[in-house]
This record gives sequence, C-alpha cells and structure tokens, in this order.
Amino acid sequence: MSFPYTLSRNAYGRLICTPADGGPAEEVTPVRAFPIDTESEDISLVGPGGHEVAWISRLADLPPEARELVREELGHREFMPEIQRIVQVASYVTPTTWTVRTNRGEARLWLKSEQDIRRISQSKLLISDGHGIHFLIRDLERLDRASRRILDRFL
Repeated sequence: MSFPYTLSRNAYGRLICTPADGGPAEEVTPVRAFPIDTESEDISLVGPGGHEVAWISRLADLPPEARELVREELGHREFMPEIQRIVQVASYVTPTTWTVRTNRGEARLWLKSEQDIRRISQSKLLISDGHGIHFLIRDLERLDRASRRILDRFL
C-alpha cells in the first residue's frame, strides 16, 4: 500500500506533509490514537489547527525514511517511562516520593494520592506523578514480588 503523501522536515526542523498530488504542504504532528496499546498502528498526522491531515494505519506501511521521521517526532512528543521496579517509597501515606527503575534509568516520582494510580487493564497501570509525568507499568506480573507488594498497599 502506498502512502499518498511525502514527509520531510522544513528549515525549522518541523515535520511537513505534502500530498502526492501536489497540493499544499502542511506542518503536522503525529498523534497515536492508542498510545499505550498500539505503538506502531493508528497514527494521525494532525495539522496546526487540530484537523487531521492524514491517517497511518500501520507505521510499517510507510517508506523507511517517512517511518523514521514519524518515529522521531513521536519520540520527542511522548515521554512515558515504563516502570520496571519500585526501588523504595518514602512513606505508605500519600503524598509520598517513590524511587523507581524505568526503561530510561532510575527516577523519582511524587505520588500525590492513590487516585493518581489508574488501572488501564487487568495488567497495566498508569501512574501520574505530581509534576505531570506519566509512568507506565505495562505488565504487573513482570514486576518483582517486592514491587508488587508495594503497589498493593496503594491500590
């Protein structure tokens, strides 16, 4: 399947989408429709006014150069570290500070209340820290026993 647009960067480094039929080029931002569940499917290219310019069903359908541009943009736009282990908590009463190991290194997060831990599915949790950063636990079963025990005290 061919993508009816070309993607490139302008002089300012912004992602530009140009229709293959020669229509006007437009600055776009890629937005995942389901950011937690599908990493490389269902991506919308949104223009400056918030309107959808193009839809990408599967990232693999794009030419390699365009695919890399979209991945770069998504990487800059989305920052959601995945918690691999809870190292320690300052207190079991909120607000509290947690030290966690993530896929991006060790981090400290500030948990304001238990309501900041949301269950996305049976095995996924989204934790919003007091500074607006979202941390993801993709699979509760893959956490070590000590981390699960800590989480149980907050859930």
